[in-house]
Amino acid sequence: MKEFPEITQKLLAAKKDKGMTFKDLEKAVGMDETWIASVIYRQASASMDEATKIVTALGLPESLAEPLTIPPLKGSLDPLIPTDPLIYRFYEIMQVYGMPVKAVVHEKFGDGIMSAIDFSIEVEKVEDPKGDRVQIVMCGKFLPYKKW
Repeated sequence: MKEFPEITQKLLAAKKDKGMTFKDLEKAVGMDETWIASVIYRQASASMDEATKIVTALGLPESLAEPLTIPPLKGSLDPLIPTDPLIYRFYEIMQVYGMPVKAVVHEKFGDGIMSAIDFSIEVEKVEDPKGDRVQIVMCGKFLPYKKW
């Protein structure tokens, strides 16, 4: 299992100790809960104001804010094929539906990609009598390939 950076461990421990959710942090910081989680897991960087709000909400020293402003090494999951069951399902989804989604995107937009920079992701709980469902909405800017 991947060991998370020390700052991530401190932030998650404080979040647990305070009994906070990412939704609670969203209210305190004014940014989306998934984005805040990406900052804590060091997959995104925050402004100093955002970072200060995060550490303050968690009751941590302001000195921990500055490291959250440093651009992280992104997409650094180990191993290459994830073994965590939930993360692996996304890998499996892309193995099964990646080419069909690519075909539909190209049919609707042309030759290009969906940005992971100009991007947002929303995670919602959808109650269902047959078992609650996870609804994930990804929204990325379409970037056509340049012709020259």
